[in-house]
Order: sequence, then structure tokens, then C-alpha cells
Amino acid sequence: MSVKKVIQYILISALAVLLLYVSFKGVKWNDFIEGIKSCDFYWILLSMAVGITGFIIRALRWRLLLKPLDGNISLKQTYNGVAIAYLTNFAVPRAGEIARCAVVTKRGGVTFEQALGTVVAERATDLICLAFFVLFTMLLKWGEFGGFINGQLLAPIGRKFSTGLIAVLAGAILLCALLLLLAYLCRRRLMKFKLAQKIAGILRRIAEGVATIFRMKEKWLFMLYTLLLWGTYWCTSYATICAFPAVGHLNAADALFLMIVGGLGWAVPVQGGLGAYHFIVSLALLKVYAIPQSMGVVFATISHESQALVMILCGAVAVAGIWSRNKRLKKKHEDNI
Repeated sequence: MSVKKVIQYILISALAVLLLYVSFKGVKWNDFIEGIKSCDFYWILLSMAVGITGFIIRALRWRLLLKPLDGNISLKQTYNGVAIAYLTNFAVPRAGEIARCAVVTKRGGVTFEQALGTVVAERATDLICLAFFVLFTMLLKWGEFGGFINGQLLAPIGRKFSTGLIAVLAGAILLCALLLLLAYLCRRRLMKFKLAQKIAGILRRIAEGVATIFRMKEKWLFMLYTLLLWGTYWCTSYATICAFPAVGHLNAADALFLMIVGGLGWAVPVQGGLGAYHFIVSLALLKVYAIPQSMGVVFATISHESQALVMILCGAVAVAGIWSRNKRLKKKHEDNI
């Protein structure tokens, strides 16, 4: 591992620790322990079961994208890829997508770049869904939900972007666009070089993966899986609410709001959303519902750690399964020699 990557990893870990510190700062530990004792873990186990169902649905949806590239791709392969991706993200943020592409390309049929293209298509779909749910949630109860998202999240981010920084970013985007245009206009000359040919080949295979979202035959099933996937997130959020008497008065709309807020926490590039999830969910409970910080942190901790446990266990089982299979195949190969 290079020095740059080590420093990057240390900084990301430090950010997670800092966010955890900010979240737990001022929490009365007696209240925290009492909050955990008040939890009905039946609902937490139910939320964990729903979380596993979400893994299976994501694997089914990803398989639809991969089938135009490899008709023999199995649900077991895509499930292992999804499970290992979540596990990997707890070690190295955002590396999970690379890991799951590697899993499905081990047995041939799909190149790594094609698999990466399908992941890009899948994540673009989820990003559109997230944007829709954020807008819907803001409009649902603008005074409460919209006020929090705008005042606590969007406005602080907007204040960080000065006019000069926006100009620099706009200039960088324009420069990239001009370079791409120049590369396209000079593509025949560039293709004489082996490096350019290699890069073009990689980009072409990634584009083939992205294009599967238009080529797949069962588009309606893809949309259904997407709705079911987000439905599992919603149900997980609502089940966690049911587990705590202190937030038991919250309804399905509130569960949707906390799902969105929690999703933003998971999206922060730290190990498994650690710290970021705790901070943003406890802040939302405090600002929107006047839930005391100690109870908010308890809610966020149980919610996050229960799903983290599911991710780690499912990922570990998938790794063990692949290792066992490879060991059997190796032994079989040696016996045949």
C-alpha cells in the first residue's frame, strides 16, 4: 500500500472517530444504557431480517443487468458479490463496488470493466431514487422535514462554496469537457498509440455494462426490484422506530424521513457510515422531534450497528463460501492430475 493511500485511510478513519466523538459528546451514559434497555430487540431482529432480504433483492436486480452480458450468471454469484461489497466497505470506503465486480468476473463470462459498468448503471438508478425521495420527503412536511434538510444540510454546504471555489470547479469541469472533445476530434490519431487503444477498450467495455440497463428484456422487473429494495430500507427504518418506546409515536412518514437522513449518513465516505450515520440521525431526532440527544444516539447506534452486523456476517459467510469452493476445486484439480 502506497504512502498516499495510508494517509488517506488514516484521514478517513480520523473523520469517522471525530463524527462519533461529536455524536456522543455530552451524552449521559446512564441515560444511554437505560435507552438500550428500553429497546425491544424483537423489532431489531425483524429489521435485520428485512436487511438480509434487501441484499437478496439487490442481488436479483444486479443479475438482471449482468444477464445480457452473461446469460449463465447465477443469483449466488451476484449475492456473494453484494455481500462482500458491504463487508469491504467497512475496511475501505467505496472499495466495495470494486470487490463485487471482482467476485462476478472470477468465473469468466463478464469482464471486470463490463461489471463495473453495470454497477454504474445501478448506482445511477439509486441516486435518482434518493433524489426523488429527498424531494418527496421535503414536500411531505416542508416545515419539519424540508426545514431540517435545507437548514441543517444544504445551507451549511452552500456556505462552504464561495464564489471563487464555484468558479474553480466550473473551470475544471469546462476543462475536462474540452479535453474530452479534443480527444474525440483527434481519436484517429490517438488510436495509433497502444495506450490510447487500451484506454478506449476499457471505456468501451464499461459503456457496454452501462448500456445493459437499456438492453435487458425485463425492465419492468428491474423497476419492481428497485421499488422493493427501497421498500426494505423503509421497513427497516420503521421497525427500528417500533423498537423504542421513546420514538414510538413516530409514523411511516417519519420512518421515510429517517431512512433518507440515514441514507445520507451511509453515503459519507467513511468505513460503513461509522460516525456520520450516528451524527446525522441523532441530530435529526433532536432538531425535528425534540428527542433528547442520549435517546437519539441510542436509536442511531442500535439502528446502525444492527445493520452493520448483518453486513459483516453476510459478507463473512460469502467469503467463507467462496474460499471453501475454491479449496474444493483446487483439490479436485490436483486429484485429476
